[in-house]
Amino acid sequence: MEKLYDVIIIGAGPAGLAAGLYAARAKMKTLILEKDKTGGQIVTTNEVANYPGSIQNATGPSLIARMVEQAEEFGAERKKDTVIDVDFTEKVKVIKGEKEVYKSKAVIIASGATPKQIGCPGEKELIGKGVSYCATCDADFFTGLEVFVIGGGDSALEEAMYLTKFAKKVTIVHRRDELRAAKSIQEKAFKNEKIDFMWDTVVEEIKGDGIVEAIVFKNKKTGKITEYHADENDGTFGIFPFVGYKPQSDVYKGKIELTDDGYVITDADMRTSVAGVFAAGDIRVKSLRQVVTATADGAIAAVAAEKYIENHFD
Repeated sequence: MEKLYDVIIIGAGPAGLAAGLYAARAKMKTLILEKDKTGGQIVTTNEVANYPGSIQNATGPSLIARMVEQAEEFGAERKKDTVIDVDFTEKVKVIKGEKEVYKSKAVIIASGATPKQIGCPGEKELIGKGVSYCATCDADFFTGLEVFVIGGGDSALEEAMYLTKFAKKVTIVHRRDELRAAKSIQEKAFKNEKIDFMWDTVVEEIKGDGIVEAIVFKNKKTGKITEYHADENDGTFGIFPFVGYKPQSDVYKGKIELTDDGYVITDADMRTSVAGVFAAGDIRVKSLRQVVTATADGAIAAVAAEKYIENHFD
């Protein structure tokens, strides 16, 4: 007999694992699908200082390991598979993976969003070692150090201003000669004495042996190459690319309502435009993308899914 799950959760980051914990604890037959490494973006974070209660051994991997243990302890099943298509048109939802086809009464989409990378050599190797995509998460690690923020939009400037509370100097590196951010945000940034600007400039390479030690810039107008090295007394500096996020929602296009830039639209109970389909975490429209908000989303989605199943299935 074909296995029918109560809830299938797509994604095993904090939102998906929290949903799995709540769903399994409610005695629902729960499956968590993850295409890549369990934990999402947080597993690249060496220290998690802003998740309530995470004091001892508060690293991204350790936090995720505890979340996985909790979810599995209550009976959540986990499988590694990449979702390539979904059918939400019927009462029973169908999820097609590369390995198997799965069916469930409800679905919670927790696929997340990934920061757009600069795409230069050295960037990927030094993520979590000086390269960060979350000022709110990692600013404290750069207290008293220099920081470079890559980008010229609202988020780049807002994060740069936040970083000035910790860094001794913040340089905004922008590929054009004027910013894209709202004028009100620009005015605040220009008035901040800790912020400098590098115009018409792109990052060619990030260098370092286990930690960021140098960054190579190229002026787009003159072609001039410059290389900045960490202060000898500091030993390193921070690089924060803020060139946008990409929600992992391509497979859901035309299946549920998305914003123009691909985020899933939900209500306060994480319900999407399709009955029985919920979304949680970074993939949905929201003002703050943090572990604490992702886990809250997951819990709400699981409770809402339980109520949906009770009302629509015997």
